[in-house]
This record gives sequence, C-alpha cells and structure tokens, in this order.
Amino acid sequence: MMGRGARLAAVGAISLVASAHVGSPDTYFEGTAGPYPVRVIVRSPGVVPGLAQIAVRLLAPQEVRRVLVLPVYWDPRTAAPPPPDVAERVPGDSTLYSAALWLMTSGSYGVQVTVEGPVGSGTALVPVMAVATRRLALDKPLGGALLALAAFLFIGAVTLVGAAVKESGLEPGVTPDRRRTLRSHVAMGVATVVLALALLGGRRWWNGVDAAYRTGLFQPLHATATLRMNGGARVLRLAIDDTSWTNPKRQWTPLIPDHGHLVHLFLVRDSTLTGFAHLHPLPLDSITFESNLPPLEPGRYRLYADIVHESGFAQTLVSMVDISSAGGSWRPSDADDAWTVENGQRATGNVVTLQDGSTMTWERGDAPIRVDHDAPLHFVVTDPKGQPVTLEPYMGMAGHLMLTRTDGAVFVHLHPAGTVSLAAAETFALRQPGDTVRGALGKRLTAMEKGSGEQGAGPGGASGMAGAHGGEPLPAPRSLSFPYAFPQPGSYRLWVQVKRSGRILTGVFDVAVRPAS
Repeated sequence: MMGRGARLAAVGAISLVASAHVGSPDTYFEGTAGPYPVRVIVRSPGVVPGLAQIAVRLLAPQEVRRVLVLPVYWDPRTAAPPPPDVAERVPGDSTLYSAALWLMTSGSYGVQVTVEGPVGSGTALVPVMAVATRRLALDKPLGGALLALAAFLFIGAVTLVGAAVKESGLEPGVTPDRRRTLRSHVAMGVATVVLALALLGGRRWWNGVDAAYRTGLFQPLHATATLRMNGGARVLRLAIDDTSWTNPKRQWTPLIPDHGHLVHLFLVRDSTLTGFAHLHPLPLDSITFESNLPPLEPGRYRLYADIVHESGFAQTLVSMVDISSAGGSWRPSDADDAWTVENGQRATGNVVTLQDGSTMTWERGDAPIRVDHDAPLHFVVTDPKGQPVTLEPYMGMAGHLMLTRTDGAVFVHLHPAGTVSLAAAETFALRQPGDTVRGALGKRLTAMEKGSGEQGAGPGGASGMAGAHGGEPLPAPRSLSFPYAFPQPGSYRLWVQVKRSGRILTGVFDVAVRPAS
C-alpha cells in the first residue's frame, strides 16, 4: 500500500508540474523603441484564433504622435503582413496606449511596437507565443438565448414548409381542402425529420471539431530526466523523448542558443523548495543533454528546461527527478552553472545575505502584491559596508529571476527585459526571405553569439546590459528590476541571480500574493 501511495503521489506531482504556467501565460517586455523607453504587456487570449490585448506604456514623460502595433508571423513564406494598427490612448493616462490584435495561427509571432514622436520613430520587437491552452466556456444566459432562438427557427421552418404546401397556388381567401391539409401535415413531418437529422449531423460535426481542438491544446514537449554515475560524480541526463520531436519528419524547427546555451535547466526541490540549481546541459545529440549535478540534497526535484526553436518559439519542458544520494565533489559542466541549498531554513524578510558576504535587498514597499498588478520586483546589492556594488553581466543580462508557487502550479524565468527570450527576438530581427531551409538561420545566430561573446543587445535593447539595437554597452547596473505580474494568488519563492567579481550569487525570497482586489 505504501508503494502504491508513493506511485500515486508521484503521478500527481508530475501532473501538477506538467500543468504549470511555465513561461508565463502573458508576455512582459521592457526596453526601448528607438529613443523611447517602453513597457509592453501582451495578454494572451488562450485560444487560437484569438484576440490578444496589447498595452504599451511610455516610461518617459514625453509627447508622441502615435503608437503602432503589428503582429508578424514567424514563417518567411507567409504573405506580407497587413498595415499596422494604431493603438488608442487610454483615457485618463497620457502614457498608456492599448490595442487588440488577432493571432490567427498557432506558433510564434514578433509583435512590432513602433513609437513615432518629435525625436523620430523607433520600433521594439516583442516575441509572443500564440498557443491554445483552454476552451472558452459558453455563458449560460447566452446558451439559453441561443437555444431559444434555435427552437424558434426550427418551429418557424417547419411551419413555413407546412404553409407552403397547404396554401401555395391558392387564390386569396380560398380555404384549403382536406387533401391539401393532409399533404401539409405530411410535409411538416418530413421537414421535422430532415431538420432533426441536420441538427444531429451538426452536433456530431461540432463534437468532432471540439474533440480535435481539445487534442490540439498546447502541451510542452515531453522530456525525461534520469541520473547516472560517472566515476564518483552524478550526471543528470535530459532526453526530449516526445514522438513529435524524435520523428525524423518532425514539424518542430531546430533549437538555437539563448544566452549562449541550448538549454537552461532549473531544478527545484519539491515540497520544501530548499534546493535550487540553474544548469546548462551540454548536447550529446539533438535529443539528449547532460550536465554534472551539483551536491544537492537527496529528494524529489521538479525540473524545468527552457529551450528556443529556430522559429522563435520558446517553451519550457517539465519533468521530475529523484536524487537518492548525496553528491560528492562537483565540477560544473558550464561556467554559468550555479546552485544553492538553504539547509532547511526558509527565506524571510526583504534582505538576504549572499554567499560572498554582500547583501541583496528587495525594495518591494509596504503595499501587498496582488494578482495581475505590476509586481515591485526591484533589487539592490550592497557590499558589507552598505555601499551599492557594480554587477557584472551574467549571460549577457544584469540578472535572472526564477519564481515558483510553492505547489509548483506556476514557474517563470524572468530577465530585466521581461519574460521574452532574447534568442526569439533575434530570430525575427535577423530572419531573411530566403530562410526557408531549417537550420540556416540557427547557424547564423550561433555564429553571431560566438563572435559577439553574448554581450550584444537584442532588438529594442533587450539584453539588459547593453545599449539599444546593439549599441555601446550601458554602464554596469547597481540594481535591477523585472517587469511582471503574478498570474495566480498563493505563496511564492523567488531566486534572484546576479554576478559579482566573477562569482554567481543567488538571493532567495518568499512572498504571499493576494487575489486581485
């Protein structure tokens, strides 16, 4: 019985992780559109085709002539995009503009946000993933009204057939004879049967369409994590074993490096959340990736793996892995790998001491954090004397923030540019009409990352450590912020990673998110 209970618990944990909001249901971006700093939020409709709500906020107090938004589908073989839509200024807020755009096809889009003003125009490119994740429910009042209308039309159609057979061809005022009346009754009966069969056929067709839609609801590629021993070291293997990926004729485009890595792998200890690792497995082939496992404590761990496809589509794979024994020595597979163990002590308060003795402070204020409200994710790092320190680029960014709800129902990886992937933005900025052969664009992106040392900025200044459009690097930051709004209420844990003096440091915080007021 205990073994069966453990198996059921494992299945439940995997199901919960697999249903997590990995990657955030909405898109948050903060960067520049030419000379104009902007924050863009794209609210996903959750269905495809669907109407996405786009909010553009100007972060500098200046007048602009207009704001344009245009979604561009990733496939270069598609027809030329339509003219952009003009975003409307929100009444009562001179810095906020809104628009609604249709996302007609599942896949990745590059939403171009163009700001035109007195100092010229500039464009920010915001990658958006259009996927169907839910079915829209039919409101009961609307359903009742439609049912009543259908009954009215059904009865009306049968009545019209009967009247046509009974009275058509008669002179006005002539009473139909018994024969005509009988024929009308027969015609009404036949019409009733025909219309009923048509309704049943329509219902069967609709159920088929609904079943196909349910089957097509987005699920990340299936992946399996296993451990093996290599001498005295533990090696974590991640295998993308989804048939849609392993099939030689797969529809997915190849993976491309994001911040210099094909996979960003996160391990979170289940239940206690006291163990965390951010790793970058090395590819053995297009399916299998391996990384040396740091000395995390034994237990069950949730696993999240960020990948980006050449199409610009970014997704997070989910799995579980059991670590049965404590590790010994650890040699990182990659210089950007980092991990932390809290020894059973949960993080409290807004100030934590980092591994090198410096301090990280979460300047969150006293107001409660609520669902779908801008979260005050602003952090400052100071040395032991209380002086702000200069942060170094960590994979081309000022920092990285990973957060999860304690039950695993939410997991998100954030950058100072928001939830967007830099590699996804680059695919839209660099794609050419001739990029119809899979792998061609990926090779160019890989060569660019190797040549630039990952220090260049993405479109719209998305790197967080460099100037807009690949210009001169900005001064190294002494604080960092992440644009985001929590999607669900509950208790969350945050891991904020920065780099100082060549060392990766991790600050851990807890927060309770309240429902939207």
